[in-house]
Amino acid sequence: MSNFAEMIIKPQPWTGLMMGNHALVRAMLESGVRVATTYPGSPTPEIADALMAIPAEVRPLYFEYSTNEKVALEVAFGASINGHLSTVFFKSVGLNVALDSAMQLSMMETIGGMVVVLGDDPGANSSQNEQDNRHIARMSYLPMFEPGTPDEAYRMFKAAAALSQRINMPVFLRLTTHVCHAREVIQFGTVPTDEPNWLPAYDPANGPYWPITQSIYPLKRRAFAKLAAVAKEVETSPLNEILAPNGSEPVNGKRLGVITSGIPAFAMLECLDQIDAGVDVLKLGITYPLPERRLLDFINAHDEVLIVEELDRVLEGEIKALAFDHKVTAAIRMRTETEQLMRELTPDRLWDLLSQTWPDAFPARAARPAAEEDVAPRLPQMCPGCGHRSAFHAIRDLLADEFPNAITVADIGCHSLGAMEPYEMGTVLMCMGHSNGTGAGLAINNDTRPVISFIGDSTFYHAGLPAIINASLHNHNLTLVVLENYTTAMTGHQPTAGNGEMGDKILIPAVLEALGVKFVRSVDAYRQDELKQHLREAIAHPGFAVVIAKHPCMLKFLRDKQRRLANKKEADVGANK
Repeated sequence: MSNFAEMIIKPQPWTGLMMGNHALVRAMLESGVRVATTYPGSPTPEIADALMAIPAEVRPLYFEYSTNEKVALEVAFGASINGHLSTVFFKSVGLNVALDSAMQLSMMETIGGMVVVLGDDPGANSSQNEQDNRHIARMSYLPMFEPGTPDEAYRMFKAAAALSQRINMPVFLRLTTHVCHAREVIQFGTVPTDEPNWLPAYDPANGPYWPITQSIYPLKRRAFAKLAAVAKEVETSPLNEILAPNGSEPVNGKRLGVITSGIPAFAMLECLDQIDAGVDVLKLGITYPLPERRLLDFINAHDEVLIVEELDRVLEGEIKALAFDHKVTAAIRMRTETEQLMRELTPDRLWDLLSQTWPDAFPARAARPAAEEDVAPRLPQMCPGCGHRSAFHAIRDLLADEFPNAITVADIGCHSLGAMEPYEMGTVLMCMGHSNGTGAGLAINNDTRPVISFIGDSTFYHAGLPAIINASLHNHNLTLVVLENYTTAMTGHQPTAGNGEMGDKILIPAVLEALGVKFVRSVDAYRQDELKQHLREAIAHPGFAVVIAKHPCMLKFLRDKQRRLANKKEADVGANK
């Protein structure tokens, strides 16, 4: 067992430097989580890496990579209604995949407790948008905690798990990219050493677990009642705190206050560290439901209040409505520029907002001098030796020579980079699994421009199958290229259903055959002439055709080889002692 794994599962309290994602795993163990599930997606994959670092025989919980986020959420839900504390984690847009089931969670009695960990991505560091999942908490009637540091992520997970078990209702824990990846010295607690209780506790009488037609209304009333009870607790929660690092003296006769949460709260404290003005900060650790009485007391104690949040005007809209209803006289200041609703709220960007709002306290800074020479942008590239490179090179040449007006549709994965120079393959991109459905739409009554869609093997299993079934059923005149590299490469080489790391292999050609796809060809992506010929025949085929361009992810291949050599060397040294 690695030193890292030994630290993570050490029963006794200890203090150490830990990444936010890794600290969550320790919080899971201390909370008594029994089932954890995920589908990998940045910024949360390291949570799974830390779980996998613990050998299965000593790991005190069940963990799985599910085939997509919806399945992961449903497995965690099933474990919870069976009496086991569970957690599911995925990236921001992963919640979209799980949303059909997530919308029912508040009406279900999750008797074991359940924490849904979200990795939101302000700045779109690794996502196709800046989706703000604070909206989803309100839409689904589920409480939401928002840590701003790794230590808060650790403490708030434990608090969220305890709340969930107390009210039999799932709780959202919303992380953002830099909370996931920052490191902080954390004082960890004790991990229970008692044997896990795996006795099934499912009982329909705990429900009903049947939200349909008229039965919805009692369940929805119960969800509202739970939220109201949580709202009372939130009023006195220590996770909502008032900070006044410079004292509370008025600035030019005005008492100034800021309401904020998460990472923006610490950006605010960093700005306050650079001035002497007294500006109070109400830092919210629980952002849904809001502590209304505490908010009103804070606002009424000030002449002007600024709401500081990343992305959408979620807190701002609700707090303004609250202030209006209670005839608050304090001025509530707002963001006025569209650019302020985008990207991460760094201390520098926040300073600009503060200097626009309160120039006496936060004087405008001189514009930074322009760089003497602009640095040329560096396009992301696929790894040296990647089979996708070879495949795209061959496909680009074929299309340029024989099908110059072809339409190419991309999907999510390493192969998304094929849309960039020099390949320029895949000019439409939305979300995981969309390529076949979008391609089918582009192919309808289109006899003049061939349509070629791309999908990776992990995405094939994750979200690609419904559209593939649809294309086979309707025999859309579409060519699908499956780029198979036997791993979930873009997020760190997690297993797929087809590489055997999670159990039996579910092979793509067998799946396609079972779905009734008439044209299926498979070739190593390095064999470019064969790939071209297969693609040429696929485009000529009247209807749906699939070409599988396969080659192992070379980065994973080399890392696995180095690992095997290191293990062999270690074994040889041990044998010679």
